[in-house]
Amino acid sequence: MTEITLYNTRTRTKEPFVPLDASNVRMYVCGPTVYDRAHIGNARPVVVFDTLFRLLRHVYGEDHVTYVRNITDVDDKINARAAESGRPIGEITAETARWFEEDMSALGALPPSHEPRATAYVAEMIAMIEALIARGHAYAAEGHVLFAVASYPDYGKFSHRSLDEMQAGARVEVAPYKRDPMDFVLWKPSDAATPGWPSPWGRGRPGWHIECSAMSEALLGRSFDIHGGGIDLLFPHHENEIAQSLCAHPGSTFANVWMHNGFLNVEGEKMSKSLGNFFTVRDLLDRGIPGEVIRLVLLSTHYRQPIDFTYNRIEEARRRLARWRGRIKTPATHRDAAPTTEFLDALSDDLNVVSALSVLDQTVYDAEVAGCLKFLGVPLRPKSSITALDQQVIVDLIGRRDAAKKLRDFESADKIRTSLVRAGIEIRDTPEGTKWELTEYFEPSWLGVVG
Repeated sequence: MTEITLYNTRTRTKEPFVPLDASNVRMYVCGPTVYDRAHIGNARPVVVFDTLFRLLRHVYGEDHVTYVRNITDVDDKINARAAESGRPIGEITAETARWFEEDMSALGALPPSHEPRATAYVAEMIAMIEALIARGHAYAAEGHVLFAVASYPDYGKFSHRSLDEMQAGARVEVAPYKRDPMDFVLWKPSDAATPGWPSPWGRGRPGWHIECSAMSEALLGRSFDIHGGGIDLLFPHHENEIAQSLCAHPGSTFANVWMHNGFLNVEGEKMSKSLGNFFTVRDLLDRGIPGEVIRLVLLSTHYRQPIDFTYNRIEEARRRLARWRGRIKTPATHRDAAPTTEFLDALSDDLNVVSALSVLDQTVYDAEVAGCLKFLGVPLRPKSSITALDQQVIVDLIGRRDAAKKLRDFESADKIRTSLVRAGIEIRDTPEGTKWELTEYFEPSWLGVVG
């Protein structure tokens, strides 16, 4: 059996992965809050942990891995979106959850084994809160229930943070009903216009952190194998999950292995709408960038490291994919192709996709290439051939470029040329006019993608 090693954020070391039960390997990953389109930063953990899901299924068997990724469908951001749009909350969450599923499917992500919605597990959240109160780890105050951080001496140990760092990182809300500024909300009151459920503390709704603890317990048990998410969730979300879960269930381990993917920047800067570098997955798909190319870019840096999402990386991934596909002569005959041992060994070393892709670069035999691509969730479609329609589009773009050059509109001319080059078309300006020819990297979906 392939031996998997994983970096455990809890111990800050890379360790051999030993599941609690090899017949049911269990993984939980924090999912989306459904109020808007998923941006590419949201997509990175989906792609990373989908790849781990595939590896676990390969090693332990498809029927022996349970993957849970939640949907947060009760949240103040959702309430705010409903108030500003005038649309019902249920309509917004249903639509946004559908968008998320469609966009992640376009990136080649398999559906998780379970995708629980928070609103379906409120009873389990209330039960966990009651257990925390009974054990002296939580208290009710003015319609709220708060976790008493001082009751858990190991608080902050997971994220390796001091009290000052934790107060800054959690953006602590000072409220008169709190015994300690660090205490965090497990339950809060709801007014008539806000979603709410009956509880021993009055009509209200759960805090964010309790959701994942309750849903993971319900679907995976009090102790399970892997908990994943973005590094931005390390504190306070994951720190709080650990505190409330271990205090509610003494003797459990909650998650044995914690994994976190790094931040995502765009063209060297933090993604921001004000900077004009904020992109949803749908934005990129609508620009003609194939989902498998986006997936490869997201996997092109080791998952624990920050990644810079750039157009150069998109170009590199597109060309790389074209080379790999060009080695697959008859994709229809390779539906059952398997990845190579070298490829799997690389992936098994703390999900080192970067190393695995380097192995793929050196793989020549078409069945082996097909097996590796299939394993990564990349379609086996061979490199594209040109159609009459594609040819007409190219001719029209070149005509537009020639016209822009005559008008000395060199900015527009350069943008069109860049579009053609990205599509895998070689452009040569000659005394007889513009000449063009296809390269081995031709990808028609890039035609007309300017900018």
